[in-house]
Amino acid sequence: MAKVTLKGVEKQYPNGFKAVHGINLDIKDGEFMVFVGPSGCAKSTTLRMVAGLEEITGGEIYIGDKLVNDVAPKDRGIAMVFQNYALYPHMSVYDNMAFGLKLKKTPKSEIDKRVRDAAEKLEITDLLDRKPKDMSGGQRQRVALGRAIVREPEVFLFDEPLSNLDAKLRVSMRVRISQLHKELGSTMIYVTHDQVEAMTMGDRICVLREGKIMQVDTPLNLYNHPANKFVAGFIGSPTMNFLNGVIEEKDGKLLMKVKGTELEFPESMREKIKGHTGKEVSFGIRPEHISLGKEGEQNALKGNILVKEQMGNEEIVYFESEGNQITARLTLNQEESLSLKETGIFKIDMEKCHLFDTDTEEAI
Repeated sequence: MAKVTLKGVEKQYPNGFKAVHGINLDIKDGEFMVFVGPSGCAKSTTLRMVAGLEEITGGEIYIGDKLVNDVAPKDRGIAMVFQNYALYPHMSVYDNMAFGLKLKKTPKSEIDKRVRDAAEKLEITDLLDRKPKDMSGGQRQRVALGRAIVREPEVFLFDEPLSNLDAKLRVSMRVRISQLHKELGSTMIYVTHDQVEAMTMGDRICVLREGKIMQVDTPLNLYNHPANKFVAGFIGSPTMNFLNGVIEEKDGKLLMKVKGTELEFPESMREKIKGHTGKEVSFGIRPEHISLGKEGEQNALKGNILVKEQMGNEEIVYFESEGNQITARLTLNQEESLSLKETGIFKIDMEKCHLFDTDTEEAI
C-alpha cells in the first residue's frame, strides 16, 4: 500500500492549452479518493499523469516516498481499470487475468493462486474458461477488476469504470468495488462524473473544475459545507437552488430579500452574516430542504407548479415563484400529493440555507 502525493502538478499541451493548473493533493495510504467534476475538468488527465500514461509538464508526483515523474507505468506499482475494459478478445478470462503476471515471469503456481483468489472475490470462478465475447458488460468489468487485483498493486486507479453499464449493474458494481476496498485495504483513486458514485464510494472527494481543485473533503462535509457556489451546485441531486437577493436588517431581524419576498434568518446565523447587511448575495437552498407550507406561514413561498415528477416515495416539484424557478424534493402522503395541482405553498428551511459572494462565488 502507498500514499500518493501531487505537488504543483501541471499539464500544458504543445498548442499552449493548460489543462491542469498546479494541483496539490495528498492521498493517504489506504484511502479511497474520488476525482469528480464536469466533462473537461481534467480528472482523467490527472489520473493518467499518476499512472504515467500522460507526461506532466510541471510539478512532482510521489507514490509512497518515491518520485515517479520519470518512472515507466509498469514500474510505478499501480494497476488501472478503464471504462472500456481493455480485455484481450482471443484470450480466456483466466489468461486475461494472468497475462500481466506471465510477463513478469511470476511462477505458475503463484499465478494460479492469485487468479483463483481474485475470481472468488469477484464471484467469477465459473467464467474462467470463457472468452470476453461470451460475457455481459458487468462480467467483463469484473474480469478487468480481477486483472488489476492479481497484480497486488500499491495503488488502484479507476477511470470511469462503470460508465458502460446499465443503472442496476452500476449500483451492484459500485457496492462490490467499495467492498473490495475494505477487503484489500488498498489506496484507490476513482474518476467519475457521477456525483452519486462519488458521494457513496469515496472516503474523500476531490472536486475539480477546469484543471483546478475546488474543494477536497469528506462527502458529508462537501454536502453540508461547500466552499463555493460551484461545489454547492455540483454536489447533490437535484441540484441546489440559487436565488439572488439582498441581506437586510429590519426590527432587529436579519432578512433575505428576494424579489419582494422576505425570508428570516435564524438567530444562529447572525454572527456569520451580520457583516454582509445591505449586500447582494447568492442564496442557496437544496430541494430536500423545502417542504409543504401553509398560507401566511413564515419563510414560505407561493409557487405556480410547472412540473411534478413522481418518484414513488417522493416527488420532485418544479415551481415558479416571483420569477424564480425552484425545485423541491418532497415526501408526501397521497392527500398532500393530490392537493398539489396548479399552485402550492412551499416552506424554506432557513437553518439549512447557504450564502455565497456574488463576485467571488466563495461561501460566506
